[in-house]
Amino acid sequence: MPDELQVSILRNQGVNAWNDWRKQIQTGNVTPDLSEVDLRTADLRDADLSRTNFRRANLSGADLSGANLHRANFSLANLSGANLSGADLSGAQLIRTDLRGATLCGVAIYGVSVWDVQTDGNTKQDSLIITPEHQPKVTVDDLEVAQFVYLLLENRKIREIIQTITSKAVLILGRFTKERKPVLDAIRSILRNTYGLVPILFDFEPSPKRDLTETIQLLANLCRFIVADLTDAKSIPQELSHIIPLMPSVPVQPIILATQNEYAMFEHWRKFESVLPEFPYRDEQHLLDNLDACVIKPVERWEEEIKKAEARERQLREAIKRLEEENRRLKALQKTRPETV
Repeated sequence: MPDELQVSILRNQGVNAWNDWRKQIQTGNVTPDLSEVDLRTADLRDADLSRTNFRRANLSGADLSGANLHRANFSLANLSGANLSGADLSGAQLIRTDLRGATLCGVAIYGVSVWDVQTDGNTKQDSLIITPEHQPKVTVDDLEVAQFVYLLLENRKIREIIQTITSKAVLILGRFTKERKPVLDAIRSILRNTYGLVPILFDFEPSPKRDLTETIQLLANLCRFIVADLTDAKSIPQELSHIIPLMPSVPVQPIILATQNEYAMFEHWRKFESVLPEFPYRDEQHLLDNLDACVIKPVERWEEEIKKAEARERQLREAIKRLEEENRRLKALQKTRPETV
């Protein structure tokens, strides 16, 4: 619950009185509570609101320019239309915060925690400072991207993870019914524990913020290869239609229960080089016993063929380049020779 004394000072006496009060009670030893308080259109310029709890507070249209918001908690708060230009948001929590129409220009956001914030076309994000004080400024123009960029700059481990994930991640597609999910879980366990891979299971539950196409393409782009169980196919036809024709560099290894037939559209995908011959398995144990020979090895052979094809293509380009250079040399030589009478 909000502290009524604190609310009264800020509302009735203004920013100067509030800042004086913060100095008197030693800012570092108090956590102001303005949660659920209505501060719509309030003039809070240059206010010391560090460490303040604004959870579910309404700050829509408020002027927070130049304010000290270090480590403030804006979880579930409404900052729509608010002006935060030049504010210090370092270490602040912005979790499911409404930032539609807000202005964030020149804001210091080092250490900020940003999850599921709401923005729109009127949200102004410009020159967000992701580095701490007394360091050369690095700026980004998107809050959620800012966290990622800073991790890339400062964390070698993150860079290594990004560089290696495509060599280990495997996307597993299939039905997540009571009968089918144990098979997918068993595949995941073998891939992880035996082959040191990083399996990703995609259970088709569309996100309200991201449609199926975007989700499936994002996951597929991260992966070394895809295992697609066509048994009792339901969402898989749609999923593969967003992968196979658009991502020729990601091999798809289909598997199917031997007593079933592939869905009709699958015949169309067989002509794509990235689609490997499907493996019909009798039961879960048969699948696991043959996972190496019928899933892992075909992928490895496909990858080897791709490497050979790329090498041949490089050699061909180099040969063409040498021929073009030789042709240019001969033409230049002809121009320097005296004409014969």
